[in-house]
This record gives sequence, C-alpha cells and structure tokens, in this order.
Amino acid sequence: MTSEPATTLDIQALAQAARNASRQLATTTSEQRNAVLGLLAGQLERRAGTILSANAEDVLSATGTIDGSSLQRLKLDGTKLAAMVQGVRSVATLPDPLHRVQLRRELDAGLELTRVACPLGVLCVIFESRPDALIQISALALKSGNAVLLKGGSEARRSNAALLEAVQAALREAGLPETAVQGLPDRAAVAALLQRPDLVDLVIPRGSNALVQGIQAATRIPVLGHAEGICHMVLDEAADTAMAVALVRDAKLQYPSACNAVETVLIHRRAAARLLPALVDDLLPRGVELRGCPACLALAPSLKAATEADWDAEYGAPILALRIVADLDEALAHIRAHGSGHTEAIVTEDPEAAARFLAEVDAAGVFHNASTRFADGFRYGFGAEVGISTGRIHARGPVGLEGLLSYRYLLRGSGQRVEDYSGPSARPFSHADLPLDT
Repeated sequence: MTSEPATTLDIQALAQAARNASRQLATTTSEQRNAVLGLLAGQLERRAGTILSANAEDVLSATGTIDGSSLQRLKLDGTKLAAMVQGVRSVATLPDPLHRVQLRRELDAGLELTRVACPLGVLCVIFESRPDALIQISALALKSGNAVLLKGGSEARRSNAALLEAVQAALREAGLPETAVQGLPDRAAVAALLQRPDLVDLVIPRGSNALVQGIQAATRIPVLGHAEGICHMVLDEAADTAMAVALVRDAKLQYPSACNAVETVLIHRRAAARLLPALVDDLLPRGVELRGCPACLALAPSLKAATEADWDAEYGAPILALRIVADLDEALAHIRAHGSGHTEAIVTEDPEAAARFLAEVDAAGVFHNASTRFADGFRYGFGAEVGISTGRIHARGPVGLEGLLSYRYLLRGSGQRVEDYSGPSARPFSHADLPLDT
C-alpha cells in the first residue's frame, strides 16, 4: 500500500492533537480558562516590542504588493495592541458559557432531562491581513473550550508567528496543552483539513467573498462565513440633517476598509434637496469620492456618475454611492436587491418608518439612528468576535462565545424502560419544566 505523503500525515497529527486538546479543554473549569486568558494578556504586554517589530517587517514586505485597505488592516501599533489586551481581558470577564443548563425537564418521576452547553470541538479559522484577528479568535476559542487551527495570510506571517508564540506560552504557563491553539503552515494544510470532517467541526473563513465561496465549495464541514459587506444607510424623509451627516461620515470614514463601513446611502426624494447638499459639503472636503444616480447629479452636478456596478460594490475605501429613492418601499427594494445581509441602517425621526425598517430588513444587523460601524463583537459586549456571519445558521452577525457552542442532552433515570411508556397501558409522561438551577 502506498504511504501518504509526510505533509498529509503531519497535518493529520496536528489536527488529532487539536482534537485531544479540545477534549481536555471541554472539562476545564471557568477559573482555568479565565486564568489562561489573564496570562495571555500579560504575555502580549511583555512581548509588545517583539510583536510590533515583527509586524513592521510584514508591513515593509507587503507595501506595494497588497491594496491600501489590506495594508491598513495589516498594520499594528501600540493602540491596536492595547486594544487586543483589553479584548482578551474583556473575554475573561464574560460569564462562563460552558456547562450552562439551558433546559431542565422532568419526563416522569425519577427521569430528568437536561440540556447543557458544550464546545463545538475543533475550529479551523482562515483569515486575511488582520493579525489582531488571531488573538480575538484564540481568546474566544479558549473561553468557550474549543481548540483552534489558524491559517493567517502570508502577508502577516511574522506577526502571526509572534502572536501565536504568546498564546502558546500562556497555555503552557497555565498547564494546558499548547496544541489547543496551533498555526497551519500553508494552503495545502488547509486543503487537507477541509477533507477531514472527523477532525474539524467548523470552518470559519474571514476575508474576501472569494475566499468564503472557495472554502464553502471545497468542504463538507459546516462553514460559518460572510459574503460582502455591502452596507446601506437610508436617510428617510424625517431624518435629522445633522444626525444624518454625522452618521454617514462615521459609517464611511471611521474605518473605510471595515466590512461594516457603509457603501451606499439611499436618500428619500422629499428630503434630497435638504440632505444631499449637506452630505456633499461635509464629505467632499474630507476626500470622499461621491458617485450619484441621475437624480443626485441633477441636485449636485459635481458628483461622479454612478453605474449599475456601484450598487453592488464593497469599496473598502473612501468612496460612497448615493441614490435618491421615491420612498421607503423603494429603499427596501434596493436593499433586498443589492444588500449582502451584513448591516443596514435607517436615519429617521419617524417611529413608524423605523419600526417598519427594523421589521422588514433581512440582515444580520438592522439599526435605527446608529452607525453601521457598531456591528462588531467588542462593541456588542462579546469581548471579541471570531468573524461576521451573514448566513442564517445558528450564529449570525458578529460571532462571539455563543456561536462557538453546541449542547448535549443528559438524561438521568432510575431504571425506566421505553416499553413502560408504550402500548394500551402506557405510563404517561409528565413533561414538567423545572427551574434552571445547576
């Protein structure tokens, strides 16, 4: 029999070690998992110089070879590193998600069913450009008792290696297996793991739509991914002008390359003469390229003409598409046709319009009078996120601890047999719900 290539055997051994580590993590106490997160925060602080130096080398090598928005996501500095440390410590303060009783039900006297939260097992996470994602993912995986296999982009190779060393050092210091968090060496390793549903329980791709679709097409393992971040902001007839301008500015310029940055603004026809000039006066001097529909150009001839492709564009840059719509119906129709299910927002002082928007828009995040940039695990109080899900499976939007959990049913009896509950003289079930005390 022909032996497998050494690389395939190595990847299998790596994944099996992660599986073994996941079983150990699943039985740890909340105190043990919080302790490793505290140690990780300390490791990041002590290794700050090494991490930032490695990142500077990555940025130097990547300059001129990747686009500007990717380069922006790649860069680390003291502020981003401090945010990483804060995020890890925030995750540690969250309630323990494991072993939480979700349901208690007496099926009959002496026969009690409970449903208890448990980890998924082994995660495989593929991410591009952002090395800080490695720490967010590792912290959430460890808190939720999951092992994780990580493949970052080659442009962040040195940064990711330095951060992974910090994670594994914290695991060793805590007396937990460092194989709970491992790096994957290359794309071939990812391709091999995508064929092993026995070793990997969930794949999470963080990156371009092409990356997500490629992963989904290549595996039978469940994939938690997101499509494009084509986010809209609707400026309703009853929108406050100052608020509308400030929210569009924040949603576009606070971090233009983020997937939750606004890409298209839809303006109610009866408010366009008031709102459009205010947007133009605010955004053009800030360097935003504005692309408008014919109705916009009639009010603001200095704008660049939008094409049909602009309504489906995720710019990741200071570019904004503007369209005047007849009413809320047309705005909702535009979002249904061109939205990616990420985050949609409306600015209005009309409670009926707001209620209708919140009820009818099908997206992971639907906001009223707030910037789309709030769609983030840290801002939601999750501590961090492993990614954004725009699908409709159990986890949607910013995925925190709950998205990394499943559950088990535990049945405690006293000799009951199914035959006693069958047939003409069947004993009845009580099916009485009990308090959720653990």
